[in-house]
Amino acid sequence: MDYTKLGSTGLDVSRICLGCMGFGDPERWIHKWVLGEEESRPVIQKAVELGINFFDTANVYSLGVSEEILGRALRDFANRDEVVIATKLHGRMREGPNGGGLSRKAIMSEIDHSLKRLGTDYVDLYQIHRWDPHTPIEETMEALHDVVKAGKARYIGASAMWAWQFQRALHVAERHGWTRFVSMQDHLNLIYREEEREMLPLCRAEGIGVIPYSPLASGRLTRDWSSESTLRSETDQIARSKYGATEGTDRQIVERVADLAGKLGVPRVHIALAWLLQKQPVTAPIIGATKIRHLEDAVGALSVKLMQEEVTSLEEPYVPHPIVGHQ
Repeated sequence: MDYTKLGSTGLDVSRICLGCMGFGDPERWIHKWVLGEEESRPVIQKAVELGINFFDTANVYSLGVSEEILGRALRDFANRDEVVIATKLHGRMREGPNGGGLSRKAIMSEIDHSLKRLGTDYVDLYQIHRWDPHTPIEETMEALHDVVKAGKARYIGASAMWAWQFQRALHVAERHGWTRFVSMQDHLNLIYREEEREMLPLCRAEGIGVIPYSPLASGRLTRDWSSESTLRSETDQIARSKYGATEGTDRQIVERVADLAGKLGVPRVHIALAWLLQKQPVTAPIIGATKIRHLEDAVGALSVKLMQEEVTSLEEPYVPHPIVGHQ
């Protein structure tokens, strides 16, 4: 396993992050393909054995069940001082007033709920899952600062928003002397590269670590375009909404991934992740592994180094995509 610093912090994280949205309870979540606890634990254990120390979840994943599963597994399989636990808030956790969002009330309540479910005194990275247009960013940033100062989070991060919103949050924190965001969890892969226009340059300039979600485009980069569908591809309406508007050029990119993988004698996942790993300032792609082989394939990508002409060939067919993921 390779390790690197998260942005400009001193925090060491593995170059592969295990995303935990796929662990939970299909009865309490919109995604029916998620694994229950018995099936999830071997995947988490294998991640630890492979040297992955970075784990990302969210309060809204299976309405807290993902956090519970991750917390119990890490207590059994890992040393708390060595692992980096990241979770997120924003999504609605219950009906009625104050059931979601980024108000001071929501932040102070949800951090305590997450810590209880995770079974830990602190999280290493506490992230806002989306921008909240209904709460002043000053209120959000001060509350997050207070969470850090209370020792309940070591660092704070953000996810999926416009670059101007992220810059505004950074400016507000700097102006008031509050804790700044150190990471951006955004949507980035070979068939969705809109973040290269504004967000990645901003993160490079500000020393922000980028931890992309959906690095394999929900598996589209790992199989033939016309291959048989999976349970996730059949039922994941969110993934369907992200891709398909530019099917022709996306298909070309998938075919180039396949061609290069064949030429180098490696799985396609190695090519897709190697492309991300050489992209600055990407710290660690978030892999939503639900099988042990998914983890092994992802870690194997660390040994693949692409030549510049190979990168150029992979990128050449790309055309602008509709912006997705910010809502």
